[in-house]
Amino acid sequence: MLALRDTVGTFAYRILGAAVLDRSVFEGIEHDRAATRQAALVIIGSAVAAGVGASGWNGPSPVVLLGVTGLALVTWVAWAAIILQIGGRSLPEAETQVDLGQLLRTIGFAASPGFLQVFACLPGMTNAIFVASWVWMLAAMTVAVRQALDFRSMNRALAVCAAAFGLVLAMAWALALLLISVVA
Repeated sequence: MLALRDTVGTFAYRILGAAVLDRSVFEGIEHDRAATRQAALVIIGSAVAAGVGASGWNGPSPVVLLGVTGLALVTWVAWAAIILQIGGRSLPEAETQVDLGQLLRTIGFAASPGFLQVFACLPGMTNAIFVASWVWMLAAMTVAVRQALDFRSMNRALAVCAAAFGLVLAMAWALALLLISVVA
């Protein structure tokens, strides 16, 4: 029972530490291979919160919730792989030593501000809450990337995140156009 309480306490501490952009928390997450499952739970929790927030007071349908959660998990892995290529292989610093697992863990916990998306179901607050939580998650991701890639500069981490975001956005548009042409 004590081990479970310690695990839950560590998990909660990591979620809060990531949300307040604590670099030392991200550093600990980076090196703890057991934190990968916890990072996946953060991604799932953030996706469920987004699904509930987007659905309003009526609550999300199970199909929408599963779809949003599945998409969040796929996006998480793709995002980590893209950051690995850009920051770990194309633009590394001399100290950069990173693998996909480290990025999955740190980026996963960077989604912890996404839990706030559940409050987007409040009338008149939807857009403001989504925008605020996404900006907060981007800030957390920038700190996570800096720690995982051992960058000295926050600007370099921000540049890697911006480049990755541009690629992800371009792929999303291409996929959307492809799906529209298939459906039409």
